[in-house]
Amino acid sequence: MAQVDEPAADAPVVAFDFDGTLTIKDSFTAFLKWRAGPLRWWLGCLRLAPAALAYLFHRDRGRIKAAAVRVFLRGVPHDRLESDARRFAADHARRLLRPDAVATWKRWRERGARIVIVTASPDIVVAPFGRGLGAHLILGTQLSFDAQNRVLGAFSGPNCRGAEKVVRLHEVFGPDLRLAAAYGDTSGDTEMLAIADEAGFRVFNGRP
Repeated sequence: MAQVDEPAADAPVVAFDFDGTLTIKDSFTAFLKWRAGPLRWWLGCLRLAPAALAYLFHRDRGRIKAAAVRVFLRGVPHDRLESDARRFAADHARRLLRPDAVATWKRWRERGARIVIVTASPDIVVAPFGRGLGAHLILGTQLSFDAQNRVLGAFSGPNCRGAEKVVRLHEVFGPDLRLAAAYGDTSGDTEMLAIADEAGFRVFNGRP
């Protein structure tokens, strides 16, 4: 959980999925490709081939994502990863963020809502985008780190997708939470949309 700003005490809560909703494509894949560079990206994809083949059978997005973390990020110090994530967001926010989604985000901000990003991507990667948007909170998949604060190549909890998104929201806001609005673009957002008064499914299609 990455806190970006202090929320108002009694404001309505609005939740946005990140990848495909606020952005035009998967930000974590784009981050890994950017960080690796062309050669390391190609070699890493070759190493990921067995995991990609296995995904065709198990269809567990958390497993394939964890495999990508092991291949591309294992051993990276926490501080270095945070720094890389900040540079990536600074360089790519304008190219990734959907203008119509950002406009809706700003309207909710003007109404005084507490806006939360709830994403399956690692929170450490999404946090700089959230800070730039003025998010109150970011709930995402959390990476595990070793005693030296280096990426282990695994998650410290469940992949933040599907029902886990609601679990994470309830942990913060309580079991009786009713969202004023929620926005998503895949089946991984279904449960989150179900607890919203205004459910926006694939309502944004703008491109930078």
